Amino acid sequence: MAVRLTKFEMQIMETLWLKGEASIREMQEAFPEKKRPGYTTVQTMVYRMEAKKVLRRVRKVGNFHMFAAVVSRDAAQRKLVDELLALFGGESRPVVAHLIEAGKLTLDDVEFAEKTLKGLKEGGE
Repeated sequence: MAVRLTKFEMQIMETLWLKGEASIREMQEAFPEKKRPGYTTVQTMVYRMEAKKVLRRVRKVGNFHMFAAVVSRDAAQRKLVDELLALFGGESRPVVAHLIEAGKLTLDDVEFAEKTLKGLKEGGE
């Protein structure tokens, strides 16, 4: 499922991806204390995300619900990367060049890319 998530939604989802399931309070408390949104702000966003079928209620504990991710971290990240590449006309070189210049691309990353590309090539032959 390819749903675009905002930065705020990604932060909420991060809690679910790490914990498996969480209450609204747990999602709220996962934000850094200095930038922590109010409970009702997180609650409103969670309900909107539930309507978008990004997360779902899995059970009720006492007077609160536990939520779990419907969209995987991988699917959400792929959507963001696809949108980023679309901004560059589908070209990956400007993105790779920036990553190298910013010191964000390591030799381990390059080796991983080479291994992945070789696997794709061998799988396609």
